[in-house]
Amino acid sequence: MKHYIAIVHKDKGSAFGVTFPDLPSVFSASDGEEDLIANAIEALRLWAEDEQLPLPSTYEQVTAREAVRAELAKGAFLVRVPVIEDDARVVRANVTFEKGMLDAIDAVARERGLTRSAFLASAARKEIDAA
Repeated sequence: MKHYIAIVHKDKGSAFGVTFPDLPSVFSASDGEEDLIANAIEALRLWAEDEQLPLPSTYEQVTAREAVRAELAKGAFLVRVPVIEDDARVVRANVTFEKGMLDAIDAVARERGLTRSAFLASAARKEIDAA
């Protein structure tokens, strides 16, 4: 899975701002720290709909940049943001669950009007985004 290093900026009385040294036109914002990564993932995903993502720079390459070092000196910090590229291909996977868990998954999926596969994919995406 690709990860991009992002710079998080926070000025007093403002939202958190997220920029990507490898992708200067991509940015995100978040009022709360708990939404930083999810919002940054969404910004990457939306940008990748129209543009080809370049290879991500390494931590060493990013921190060697003068502009990044200047931001860090002013109090910014770095985070790694995963990219989950949308791919229209559907692939069958065989998974094993304890019977009670599978029954609970099916019940919740039904309540939400989803198939088991759609529910599991949604739950997995939320967990990956939150990581």
